[in-house]
Parts: sequence; structure tokens; C-alpha cells
Amino acid sequence: MYVYDESSFNQSAVIPYRITKGKVKILLVTNYKGSRWIIPKGIIEPDLTAATSAAKEAEEEAGVTGTISKNSIGRYSYKKWGGVCKVQVFLLRVEKILDEWEEDYREREWVSVKEATQRVREEKLKSLIWDVPDLIL
Repeated sequence: MYVYDESSFNQSAVIPYRITKGKVKILLVTNYKGSRWIIPKGIIEPDLTAATSAAKEAEEEAGVTGTISKNSIGRYSYKKWGGVCKVQVFLLRVEKILDEWEEDYREREWVSVKEATQRVREEKLKSLIWDVPDLIL
């Protein structure tokens, strides 16, 4: 009998946000294929902390920089690459939006917290996004 050995991948991600006219806005980007909305994330680079790696992904995938939270606000997981990606999530208060960035083939869009929770797939990520206003206001 074959036993499936599921691999695990450690990732970090950011929920980029800003406050406009007293309302929290979340920046979502499209995935590599442009078929769905996600938050910037990637494998934690060996020479970086999870938070620093997440901030790097935000700049590469969404073209934004800013202040990242020191601590993760939570975790979620999803299946990919024949295994499970375990994602630590950080908040990123966006301070600069770049006109050109490494992965500028991705679409990016500022949306309300409610809209963001409707666009992403993972239930735990929806919950983390929903909590953002309580964590920053």
C-alpha cells in the first residue's frame, strides 16, 4: 500500500492596507495566472525573517512598501505543489505605491474589507482580513 507523503512549505504573506477617509482599504493582487485574487505571499527566504520576507513579496508582487507588523496576525494553509503551504500573515501599512515593480503583470486593486473577504478563497484568510480594522484602528 502506498502512503502519500505530504510535503510542507513555509510561507509568509502580507495584508497590505491603508486608511482612506476613515475606512480601511485592502490591496489585493491577482495570482500568477491572473485567475483569482490573493494577498502577496511567498516561501520564506532562508536568510530573512518571516516578516521581512513577506515585505519583500509585497514589493515584488504588489509594488508597495511600508511598515510591516512585527508579529504575525495569524496563519492559514492551502494545498499546492503536492503538499501544504503554511502561511504566516503580517500587516503592511502601505506608505509607497510604485509605478513599476518586478511582477507588474499582476493586477492590483484597493477594495473594502468586505470585498476582500468575498474575493479570496481560503476561509481562515477571510477571517484574518475581516479582523484588520480591529487590529489597526
